[in-house]
Amino acid sequence: MYIPDIELQSAASIRQFQEKELQHLLGYLRQFSPFYKEWFSLHKVNTDNIRTIADLRNIPTVSKEDLQQRNWDFLCVDKGKIAEYTTTSGTLGKPVIIALTEKDLQRLTYNEYISFSCAGGTDEDIYQLMLTLDRQFMAGMAYYSGIRKLGAGVLRVGPGVPSLQWENIARIQPTTIVAVPSFILKLIAFAEEHGIDINVSSVKKAVCIGENIRNVDFSYNVLGKKITDKWNIQLFSTYASTEMQTAFTECKAGQGGHHHPELLIVELLDEQDQPVPPGTPGEVTITTLGVEAMPLLRYKTGDICQYYEEPCKCGRQTVRLSPVIGRRKQMIKYKGTTLYPPALYDLLSEMEDVKEFIVEVFSNEIGTDEILLHLSPSEESEEIDRKIKSYLQAKLRVIPQVKYATMQDILKMQFPEGSRKPVKFMDNR
Repeated sequence: MYIPDIELQSAASIRQFQEKELQHLLGYLRQFSPFYKEWFSLHKVNTDNIRTIADLRNIPTVSKEDLQQRNWDFLCVDKGKIAEYTTTSGTLGKPVIIALTEKDLQRLTYNEYISFSCAGGTDEDIYQLMLTLDRQFMAGMAYYSGIRKLGAGVLRVGPGVPSLQWENIARIQPTTIVAVPSFILKLIAFAEEHGIDINVSSVKKAVCIGENIRNVDFSYNVLGKKITDKWNIQLFSTYASTEMQTAFTECKAGQGGHHHPELLIVELLDEQDQPVPPGTPGEVTITTLGVEAMPLLRYKTGDICQYYEEPCKCGRQTVRLSPVIGRRKQMIKYKGTTLYPPALYDLLSEMEDVKEFIVEVFSNEIGTDEILLHLSPSEESEEIDRKIKSYLQAKLRVIPQVKYATMQDILKMQFPEGSRKPVKFMDNR
């Protein structure tokens, strides 16, 4: 298993390495970035005074709205050098174009190579990709190229169609699947319905993308438990975004996603943009290292996580991130309670009488948040309705609005045209 040498160094050595890389980045942005040249001038930032990671707090953070509104002003190369155009999924608004040069594509390949290595991958593995590789989706392309650099086999089946997934598992004998965790539950359900013994299949690991499988204390959440209660496979959680062009992936210890310091400076900030201590929720704020086309400096991702500094059992000395607690813009203030959608997902996933769901949030006539749960129940009856609402009241102390729908209607809402991943949250505020 390959571990980059920098990730085994002391915290002081890692910091020293990153501060040297930061100087290169600041010089590059001053010379080539229309947005950051203007940003430094507007905020009277003398980049010669930014010598350490701690000095970064003297540069104002950049938001997703800045990137959406000034998208092409972040480009640092001539368009003739662009090798690939990708976009964000647009979960929090208008999708952003992220352009990559050939050098950026090589960096992306390296990122996934070390990420799959972190998740116990070797050249002996065969990976079955249960995700889209088109629609300008950076992750699908990155997974494929990283697996190829690892020297492992790869099987591009694409998303959905459990029958086709199991047919390929039987024929090609992959060792690892890369999939959205809720889809793994559909694979399990299909296997049960068709008499497939999942625990004698070739699949021993799953790299989970797009959804949490753990709680903040790293124990399995409802989704993780539902998978592992039935399928004896090892789950590896990942966290990434298109903008950062870097992933945080778990090792076998399952104690958070490992930071790759050669690719990214990461800060976790409170609402006043001040750093939070370990074990405290903060917004993941990133500075990319080694990105040529669209590097980012102090970019706020909108994702709320916690971080941990103690060395990991795997030998890495790097910071580890918790699962995403929620997104800053998706925070819900409901009748005096602060909620993030993932907490509601866990709650609804735990309910045997709910087969599928979508959480909708909107503003009422007085401007406060209202929650409407679109649920596909196991059956429509007064008794099931009473059970669901009693459970919600017990767990939330208040009952959100509930609207029942067929499984077909829920799936239509979850997979709108052009969507690259299932939609479980609709923010109509």
